[in-house]
Amino acid sequence: MLNLIRVFIKVIEAGSFSKAGTVLNMAPSSVARNIDNLERELGTTLIKRSTRKLVLTEDGHQFLGGAEKLLSAADQLKASMNHVNCEPEGVLRISVFESFGRQIISPLLPEFLKQYPKVKIEINLDNQMVDLNAENIDLGIRIGRPKDSSLRARKLLSNHTWLCASPDYLDHSPAPLRPEDLLNHNCLLLSQDRQINHWYFKKGKQQIKVAVDGNLSSKGGTPLLEAAVKGGGIVQMSQWMMLDLINENKLQVCLPDWQPSLHEDNSGEVYAVYLGNKFLRPVLRAFIDFLADKLEKRIKALNERHP
Repeated sequence: MLNLIRVFIKVIEAGSFSKAGTVLNMAPSSVARNIDNLERELGTTLIKRSTRKLVLTEDGHQFLGGAEKLLSAADQLKASMNHVNCEPEGVLRISVFESFGRQIISPLLPEFLKQYPKVKIEINLDNQMVDLNAENIDLGIRIGRPKDSSLRARKLLSNHTWLCASPDYLDHSPAPLRPEDLLNHNCLLLSQDRQINHWYFKKGKQQIKVAVDGNLSSKGGTPLLEAAVKGGGIVQMSQWMMLDLINENKLQVCLPDWQPSLHEDNSGEVYAVYLGNKFLRPVLRAFIDFLADKLEKRIKALNERHP
């Protein structure tokens, strides 16, 4: 039926069977038969024929609007299937916050590029919020779901945190037994442009909010993590950032019975965000799927080693 609809629309655009036949590379008689078949299938007359011109009936006018929408949807669906089946290629531009990009994304890139040899990646590690459209960025990786309705988002991980300090620091400062004990410790802080920083803790039905302070703050996690390893204080950071250091005994988990958070209402989920086009480029779709699969396996391994 779609082919019949295409002929019908072309007849209306051209104004005659003969002109439509020229565009469609069909004989005028074949064009007329297509219209007859369409009208027979619909059980109504769409076009009044005369020797001088073709006139749409009332049913024809009603059908034309729906037919154009139907063809457009069909063409878009076909295009989406073509995108799915195309081999990923071209340049993929990624913006990701520094710590996640350095520790998680960068080590995965060689595997992805080996899997898709026609792809090139440009990656920017930056803790500033980047305008994807203005900066011509295909994919942003951010903490928190975007408020911009023009962006689409896919959650990558829940980003739970741990409270950690080095064995050397804990040798010289008594380990905190309750969240309130952090008032007596040097806390290494992610800069949030606030005069007062709070850390949040949950255990069962208990919820505690603690105002923390320290001599070092940073918008990126790497300087804080390095300071913590060197005995500079207690840090609250994403589990994925500290897992290897804990396994190497360079950091120890503090307050293991409490679930800490940097945010009062969520765990600071990490999202892949991209412009809300109807159809993703194959390279973008492939990278998001690749990244989601790798992170799911990493989190599963983390949970198995530290339930």
